[in-house]
Amino acid sequence: MNGNKSGVIANAELKSPAWLIGALAITQTVGYGVLYYAFSVFIPPMSRDLNAGVAQLTGAITLAVLVSGVAAPLIGRWLDRHGGRGLMTAGSVLGALAVLAWSQVRSVVQLYLVCGVLGVASAMVLYEAAFAVIVAWFDAARRARALLAVTVVAGFASSIFLPLTGFLVDRYGWRQALIVLAAGYAVTTVPLHGLAVRSRGAPSDADRREIVGTAVRERPFWLLAAAFLTQTGAVAVMGVLLVTYLIVLGHAPVFAASVAGLLGVLSVTGRLVTTGLQARWRVALITAVMFGLQGLAAVLLPLVGRSVAGAVGAVVLFGIGFGVGTIARPALLADRYGTAAYASLSGALALPITAAKAIAPLLAAGVAQLVGYPAVMGAVAAACALGALSLVAYDRSRSAAYRR
Repeated sequence: MNGNKSGVIANAELKSPAWLIGALAITQTVGYGVLYYAFSVFIPPMSRDLNAGVAQLTGAITLAVLVSGVAAPLIGRWLDRHGGRGLMTAGSVLGALAVLAWSQVRSVVQLYLVCGVLGVASAMVLYEAAFAVIVAWFDAARRARALLAVTVVAGFASSIFLPLTGFLVDRYGWRQALIVLAAGYAVTTVPLHGLAVRSRGAPSDADRREIVGTAVRERPFWLLAAAFLTQTGAVAVMGVLLVTYLIVLGHAPVFAASVAGLLGVLSVTGRLVTTGLQARWRVALITAVMFGLQGLAAVLLPLVGRSVAGAVGAVVLFGIGFGVGTIARPALLADRYGTAAYASLSGALALPITAAKAIAPLLAAGVAQLVGYPAVMGAVAAACALGALSLVAYDRSRSAAYRR
C-alpha cells in the first residue's frame, strides 16, 4: 500500500508545474549548448581534418538554422494537435543521433547532411516547442514567470557549453568530444521530455484553422512579424560581428571577446526587467522601449566605441534588449490569439524570423567589406527602430480594438 502511495506522489510530482518548468529549463540549456553553441568550438579542428575553410563550415550551421525555420510551421501544427511530449522526446533522440553521426563525418557534404538533421531536431526540441508547451499549460498570470524561469536558466547555455566543449576537444579530440556530448544530451533530455512534458486536449482542426486564417489576414499579426523579424536580424548581426568590429575600433581581441560576452549575461538581465515591468505596463510597449535602446546603442557604438568606457556602455545598452524578444513574442501571441493555435501561429512567424537570423549576418558582413562597419551599425539601428515602431503600432491597434 505504501508503494502505491509513493507511486501516486511521484506521478503527481512529475505532473506539477514546478517539475515541468525545471525539466524544460534543463533541456533547453543542454539543447542550445549541444545543438547550437558547441558548433563554433569545433570549427578549427574540423577545418584541419576535413580540409575545409571557415566559411564552408559556418555554412553548415547556417543550414541547420534555416532548416529549423522551414520545419517550424509543420512542427507548430503538430504541437497544437498532439502536444509536446512525443515530439520533444523523439526530437531529443534525433538530436543525439545527429550529434553522434556528426562525430563520424569525413567530408563537408556529410557535415551539411548532418546539420540538416540537426535543424529538424532543433525545431522539435528548442524554444519554439518548449514555449508551446508552457503556453498550453499556464494561464496568463503564471505564463510570464514560467517563460522567464526557463529562459533565464537557458541563457547560460553558451557560458556553460563553450568552455565545456573546449575542454572536451582539448582533452579527447573533436570526434570523441562529440560522442560525449551526444551521450550526455540523450541521457539528460530524452527522459526529461518523456516524463515531464504533458499534453492537454487539443481544439478541433477546423477551430485551429479558423484562428490561424483570421490572424494572418489581420494587420496586427504582420506588425508583430515585422517587429520580431527586424530585431532578430539586428541581434544576429551584433552577435556575429561585434567582436570583429570592436577589434576594428582598436581594442585588443581579448577585450573585444570579453565585452561581447556580456551580451549573454545582459540578455538575462533584460528578461528579468521586462517581466518585472509587465505588472505596470503593457508588454508591447516595454519591448518597444528595449528595441529602441538597442537602436540607440548601435548609433553610439561608432561614435564612442573607440574608448573602453564607450565600448562597454554601448554593448551594455544593446545587451539589455538582447533576449527580450524571446519572451515577448510568446506573451504577445498568446495574449492576442489565445492558446488553441499558439504553436501554429508561432511556427508561421518562426520561418521568416529564422531566415533573418541566418541571412542578416551574411549580408552585414558584405556591407562591412564594401562600405564599412558604421553603415552596418546604421542598418542595425534602423532595424531596431522599425521593430520598436511596429510594436507601438501593434499596441495602438490593440487599444483601439478594446475601445470598440
